[in-house]
Amino acid sequence: MSERPLIHVACGVLINAADEVLIAQRPAGKLAAGKWEFPGGKIEPDESARQALVRELHEELGITVREAVPLLRFRHDYRDRCVVLDTWRVIAWDGIPESHEGQLFSWLPAAAVSALDTLPTVAPILRALRLPAHYVFTPPQVDAAFLLERIAQLPAGALLRLRQPELDAADYQRLATALLPTCRAAGIGLMLDRAPSLCAHLGAAGWHATNAALSRLDARPLAADFVFAASVHEPHALRAAMRFGADCAVLGPVLATPTHPGYSGIGWSAFESIRGLAGLPVYAIGGVGPGRLDIARGYGAHGVAGISAYWGT
Repeated sequence: MSERPLIHVACGVLINAADEVLIAQRPAGKLAAGKWEFPGGKIEPDESARQALVRELHEELGITVREAVPLLRFRHDYRDRCVVLDTWRVIAWDGIPESHEGQLFSWLPAAAVSALDTLPTVAPILRALRLPAHYVFTPPQVDAAFLLERIAQLPAGALLRLRQPELDAADYQRLATALLPTCRAAGIGLMLDRAPSLCAHLGAAGWHATNAALSRLDARPLAADFVFAASVHEPHALRAAMRFGADCAVLGPVLATPTHPGYSGIGWSAFESIRGLAGLPVYAIGGVGPGRLDIARGYGAHGVAGISAYWGT
């Protein structure tokens, strides 16, 4: 059997003022005609992914991209070809999108896109769109008052993992219950790391699996409307997270941190290598924070996770 061709593609997720995304239908005569996808096209040999994005969206929709940030880079294997997609969140452009290549398109809430007959590459992009750029962990040995005073100062829309290993199950549940109203009011998604069933019981945003908890799973531990995150340190753990339906992973520590004295971290090159082309958003953790978000994205991270950089501890 001949080797399948490898095709590199850049595609953009345009987001309008109503927080809707633009989704396009492949026209008759094209491969997979009738399927819906995010607009974009092949990256030429002399182009960067961003240059291809700008060119393709101008050719397809007649717009000029002004601001776009990396969203997810991943590989999908079809029966007859392999595709590597560089996807971008496009948040500012000049012009009004119009069909220049005969394709239909529609503005829809991201949650409604999954009801369409989409290409299989759309689902990982939708999962990435659901997730913020910031994933905050609580500092150790802090009380409810400390957290309640500072939750509103966290980045808008961030996830917050309640990581308090010193608490027993009852105290952990009481703390989570106390934090939830403030988190909801601030638009912060509270992530729990005890029994997955506690998330539905309390109405938390989702569950975070430690590396050890991930190794004990044999299926996704909670419903699809909750966020399932997992800590990973090696490629096999990242593959396990994908196999069990995780929505995102946290990989590190990338750089030296006070919580790992004497350990310099895996470094950005190893982060990029382990993250690879997995169709799963991966957060960088360890010596990173809001100030290193652009650097992290340059190495394939969806966003950054951390403790002290967010709390000043």
